[in-house]
Amino acid sequence: MSATMIWIFMTCLALSVPVAHAMLGGAAAALWLDGKPMAVIAQRLYTPTQSFPMLAIPFFILAGNLMMSGRFGIYLVNIARLLVGHFRGGLGQVSIIGSIMFGGVSGSAVADASALGNALIPVQKKEGFPAGFAAAINSASSTVSVLIPPSIPLILYGLVSNTSIVDLFVAGILPGVLLGAGMFSAVWLVARRRNLPRSPLDGGFSAFKSQIFAALPALLMPVFVIGTLRFGVATPTEVSVMAVGYAFAVSGLIYRDLTVKSTWNAVVDTAMMTGAVMFIIMASSTIQWVLTAERVPQDLAVWVANTISEPWMIILALNLVMLVVGAFLDLPAAVLLLGPLFVTIGQAIGLDPVQLGLMMVVNLSIGLYTPPVGTTLFISAAIAKVGIGEVVKSLLPFYLVALGVLMAISFIPALTIY
Repeated sequence: MSATMIWIFMTCLALSVPVAHAMLGGAAAALWLDGKPMAVIAQRLYTPTQSFPMLAIPFFILAGNLMMSGRFGIYLVNIARLLVGHFRGGLGQVSIIGSIMFGGVSGSAVADASALGNALIPVQKKEGFPAGFAAAINSASSTVSVLIPPSIPLILYGLVSNTSIVDLFVAGILPGVLLGAGMFSAVWLVARRRNLPRSPLDGGFSAFKSQIFAALPALLMPVFVIGTLRFGVATPTEVSVMAVGYAFAVSGLIYRDLTVKSTWNAVVDTAMMTGAVMFIIMASSTIQWVLTAERVPQDLAVWVANTISEPWMIILALNLVMLVVGAFLDLPAAVLLLGPLFVTIGQAIGLDPVQLGLMMVVNLSIGLYTPPVGTTLFISAAIAKVGIGEVVKSLLPFYLVALGVLMAISFIPALTIY
């Protein structure tokens, strides 16, 4: 039954059927061919919607949308220019620093790629950046957002693996900083070789003080989220609601740029993003039921343990599978599909679920800027008005950095376990 489901699922993907529909089609066909009641589909679609922690997803998305609907994005870019604009290829460095800051507000790589890409790529092209390189910086650096809390993929992994979301949030900070630092170095080296310009923002320290003071209330959101969770003040779901209240207070009372129209747009965008994510979650639940009913995770774990003797080789094999899957599936869908399977394998070799979660998110985030599906890759190429092939050529240094960070967190537990 599971083999039939996987075959139909892969066929649907090859025919460009949306991922959630492909999941449902594969599960329904497998159940029908095996004589199982089709009522299972309705039951499994309904079950994940009853998860209270799942409410954290729409509220964190809404908090980020509210915060980015006004002037905060301008402050963020100005701070980044003041911090790193004087480096060679300064506007490229701004994109990376901006992604680190933006990640602490939105938790979404796609939102990051769209917002910062529209703000920076046209300016980078005017200053002499090759269009392919500008798009490559944006598509790769935006993935830092999925590691800096509050991260939507980490929330999804925590839900499907029964791992502490607080521990995942805290563990994501250092890998996120390492990934950002590596990309910063890659941009500097390429900019130096191509003699790209510096782009400092005029005003010096006085300008920095005014910009950091203006952006500080919004930049404190990740500190608020982590602090509240770490000290046990509230659950992740409760903190997500508090984050929305915080975003309303900052945008409405401090920045005073929150209008009825911007609020409505933020709510509509949140509803659309939540609907897409929830549909994938609901559809993946049917796939997981079929796999669990046939004990696929347990049998796979036993097979891997018996076939590959060394734990480090199993970790490499898991990474390879995730890299391949990430190139063909969107990040949320891949997390929901692979999470339950790989947690069982990880337990068999003593791999901490928090470390595995960070491995999975870093792995699958590489797929966001890898053909043929790469979401941030296509967004950035469209903004830069350049072909995908040209962008991919410029992505080589970023692939090397991401793979280096991936290997570090895969084999150095201290980077993710505290």
